Amino acid sequence: MTVVDAHQHLWDLELVDYPWLTAEYGPIFRTFTEADAEPVLAAAGVRHTVLVQSMDSYADTDHMLTVADRWSRVAAVVGWVPLDRPDEAAEALDRYTGDPRFVGVRHLIHEEADPDWLRRPAVQDGLALLAERGLSFDVVAVLPRHLEHLPWLAERHPTLRMVIDHLGKPPVAGRGWAPWADLLRAAAGSPTVHAKLSGLNTAAEWQSWTADDLRPYVDHALAVFGPDRLMYGGDWPVALLAGDYPKVWRETNRLLEPLGEADRARILGGTAVDFYRIPGV
Repeated sequence: MTVVDAHQHLWDLELVDYPWLTAEYGPIFRTFTEADAEPVLAAAGVRHTVLVQSMDSYADTDHMLTVADRWSRVAAVVGWVPLDRPDEAAEALDRYTGDPRFVGVRHLIHEEADPDWLRRPAVQDGLALLAERGLSFDVVAVLPRHLEHLPWLAERHPTLRMVIDHLGKPPVAGRGWAPWADLLRAAAGSPTVHAKLSGLNTAAEWQSWTADDLRPYVDHALAVFGPDRLMYGGDWPVALLAGDYPKVWRETNRLLEPLGEADRARILGGTAVDFYRIPGV
């Protein structure tokens, strides 16, 4: 089995500006480099990783691609272009797609004041550019309203591959269910929509969570998406807010124990390779 971590971040606070990352974030308010990540991933048996944007800026994307040049464990990069400025986005994509490791785009939509930002006409034109170029779109669905957009987006862009980061942040800590579960099911009704089993520890009680707290939400995701449309992501270093990478890896594997070997292999690597069309893996 080739293990792929489909959701990892790196940031250098001296090179790139991350306004959202303040001292209030405690253990993750510092620079994280591949030297920090390498032993963590190696200990878990992760063969490849996907770096995902942490800021809506060219500087962040450029930094990730530079890291990929010097760290062979990086198999793919999900970067950023200004989707709401499609002409500029097209020019940026022309530059970035010259690198086969640039596989998709993400935008921090949860930082936008408008919860319907994804439905803006200019953004629709930007998403169409991704579909035309065979790139994917990571959806940061933090609010229920964000999840509500998925069926509409999938119908409007039937060839655009989309993945819901962190399962749309289910209400684990409060042991909630609706409307998250119904919205996830509706999103899964579109075959081009996938989801990540990532970032669930920070949706739970940070100090005491275990696989048992996450199980109802992961089981629901398995029921509506199936292993072929789910992928594992460690969400490191954000995961340090609620434990550490070894715990995320261990508890994720506990959640997947009931599955057969082939299904576990899909979630822990195969789905990410296919979805992101990762070259050479």
